[in-house]
Amino acid sequence: MILEMSKKVLVTGGAGFIGHILIKYLLENTDWEIVSIDRLDYSGNLNRFHHMLQDFTEDDRKRVNIIYHDLKSEVNNLIESQIRDVEHIFHLAASSHVDRSITEPMTFVLDNVVGTANLLNYAKNLDTLETFVYFSTDEVFGPAPEGVNFKEWDRYNSTNPYSASKAGGEELAIAFENTYGLPVIITHTMNVFGERQHPEKYIPNTLWKLKNGDKITIHSDKTKTKPGSRHYVYAEDVADAVYFIINNKDKIIGKSLDEYGAKCPKVNIPGTDELDNLEVAQLIAKYSGFDLNYEMVDFHSTRPGHDLRYALSDEFIKSLGWEPKFSVDSGFEKLVKWYLDNPEWLDF
Repeated sequence: MILEMSKKVLVTGGAGFIGHILIKYLLENTDWEIVSIDRLDYSGNLNRFHHMLQDFTEDDRKRVNIIYHDLKSEVNNLIESQIRDVEHIFHLAASSHVDRSITEPMTFVLDNVVGTANLLNYAKNLDTLETFVYFSTDEVFGPAPEGVNFKEWDRYNSTNPYSASKAGGEELAIAFENTYGLPVIITHTMNVFGERQHPEKYIPNTLWKLKNGDKITIHSDKTKTKPGSRHYVYAEDVADAVYFIINNKDKIIGKSLDEYGAKCPKVNIPGTDELDNLEVAQLIAKYSGFDLNYEMVDFHSTRPGHDLRYALSDEFIKSLGWEPKFSVDSGFEKLVKWYLDNPEWLDF
């Protein structure tokens, strides 16, 4: 069902995991024209994009235009000619793997800080722009003590180059809002799971190992008794939350000013439940029917830059009237079935 009419939007990183789910959601719920910029590296996969689009009509597929461009370079005239009149920008393009950031920190600085700066610098001159959504991460807050769920404007404590680069992009976005009036909204998501995720990620990798009878490594503390934990949110819920946010922008700006004294809103999208790594593996085993064989490994104390627990508060977004449609349990059930029906997405 079409909910909203006649806009043109830009999604950076549209061939990535969350980006392609957002485009799918927009195709299903609007008649918008969608332009996507992607450099098509290890995380941006055209096969993912085309697999998602095959369920749509030819007319819907024509509403999407994907352009090759690396945002480390300034927006050139060719790119500008195709995005000059966009009304919303969803900036998801980023390097996002903690391990890679530890071995290649400058790559993450260039992608996530310089790339963001180039897009912001272009966007500040767009007369048509209504919203610039910067996708950030729970990791900017650093490790969360037990019982603590970080709120939007709590102090940042980045512990690895990935999270520091995302925090740097946030600060630039806020600066462009303050200096140029760019209509920025920042979102923090937690562990997003869903279809066509890169097979190196924990959920598809765990299912692949279970399917092949391999032992699952459960990252834990140095006692090897306490697994790391995260809040999990289904990718379709992230897309739904973002759509909700841009359609309730004025309300969000008002509450941000009232509660935080901040003109540039930040909104956490944390999902419903916190699970540790073992509980995730157990859910995957439950819905796949495969036997679970695992071992606890001291990962966090021996690997600087990896944190045992991340946690975000959902208090603000709930106060706005949004809640996830999928519980963690229903999301995992749906996802495992999808992967078993599409096993090619488990292969490296």
